[in-house]
Amino acid sequence: LPDRLANLDTMLAAVIADHSPACAAVEEVFVNDNPQSTLKLAHARGVVLLGCARSELPVSEYAPRVVKKAIVGTGGAAKEQVQAMLRVLLPGVTMAGADAADALAVAITHAHHRRRG
Repeated sequence: LPDRLANLDTMLAAVIADHSPACAAVEEVFVNDNPQSTLKLAHARGVVLLGCARSELPVSEYAPRVVKKAIVGTGGAAKEQVQAMLRVLLPGVTMAGADAADALAVAITHAHHRRRG
């Protein structure tokens, strides 16, 4: 786990350096059925928050229900529904798995909230 977290930090720093984003958005931690998975997710999220803070990026956080509602229209949507709607919203985009789909959903949610706010 420490090596994976260090790699996450290195890769995030490279993305920030290469693309100079103005802000970042992350999903809030949710309690998973597996406490170990939840804990590992929290570790990774902490690395991301630290990396963003180190780069002085403002970070917005969104609850999973908020993300689902922004993408599908209901906070109780299944992951498959979110992924299906992402294919409609982003035709031609190939998502590299469920985590990539989640990241795109958070980014779209953030874009919607920034536009309204």
